[in-house]
Amino acid sequence: MTASALADTAKALVADGKGILAADESSPTIKKRFDSIKIESTEENRRDYRDMLFTAPDAGKYISGVILYDETIRQKAADGTPLVKKLVKAGMIPGIKVDMGAKPLAGHPGETVTEGLDGLRARLEEYADLGARFTKWRGVYRIAEGMPSPGCVTANAHALARYAAMAQEAGLVPIVEPEVLMDGEHDIDVCEEVTEEVLRSVYNELTLQNVWLEGTLLKPNMVISGQDCPEQAGVEEVAERTLRCLKRTVPAAVPGIVFLSGGQSDELATEHLNAMNKRGPLPWKLSFSYGRALQAAPLKAWAGKPANLDKGQQAFLKRAKDNAAAAQGKYAA
Repeated sequence: MTASALADTAKALVADGKGILAADESSPTIKKRFDSIKIESTEENRRDYRDMLFTAPDAGKYISGVILYDETIRQKAADGTPLVKKLVKAGMIPGIKVDMGAKPLAGHPGETVTEGLDGLRARLEEYADLGARFTKWRGVYRIAEGMPSPGCVTANAHALARYAAMAQEAGLVPIVEPEVLMDGEHDIDVCEEVTEEVLRSVYNELTLQNVWLEGTLLKPNMVISGQDCPEQAGVEEVAERTLRCLKRTVPAAVPGIVFLSGGQSDELATEHLNAMNKRGPLPWKLSFSYGRALQAAPLKAWAGKPANLDKGQQAFLKRAKDNAAAAQGKYAA
């Protein structure tokens, strides 16, 4: 894929009024979600659940692309049609999570580095053959006493940059996801300071690895109070702090920023995104790449029952439509 094609895909993923569905839950994660509705996490149930989301009527009006898990990109629906083909037919771009998860970082107790660089080039080529046009890699940073350490920040930034360079080499748009976790008692000041440090490190490493920024997207956390902080920042303060941090660190060459919800409630994640877009114009498009914040309602409505297919799809479409409006600063709760 040429540089212009990478840029076109990146721009398409943040087209006006559209965002990304993160349907890349690992098998252990989706099992937890299925446990909440008391159904078994079999391959068939996982397939049927994701097929329900992907075939929701008019989903392509609000969802630009879908991040898939390794199992899902290879699956066929009950009618024998590959799920990837269903996405393309509905006007959504298939993507793929390519990291192998956060593992303990040697010499840094309590911290992690994301693994998966070994063999990545061959996996990227295979995923491109399977229909993927973009990829995702997540680095994780925990706020605690002395954390994240400079070693953790640097190690994850380097891995993100190496991954991004290889993704572009394979003709795939890399979504770079450095997530500062909201776990903890820290206030919004600490979150802003750490997020700024992390993003500066990430973009420094991306430059060193000759990653073409116009063919990338950023998937960061919002600048928010730790979930156990007694003083929770309001929606407007979160919007102001997040935008200030991003303007200081993210080059204007990046086409778009697609936020993760990071454990926020469905509604709050939408309100935060909406408040930020109301403060435009901005150097980049601001949209969403939500998993649970898009899926919690449809999962509950579907409940693993074929008879509830329509209910599940309508619940998904409502969440998609609300967040698509927030991506334009037009959401009304």
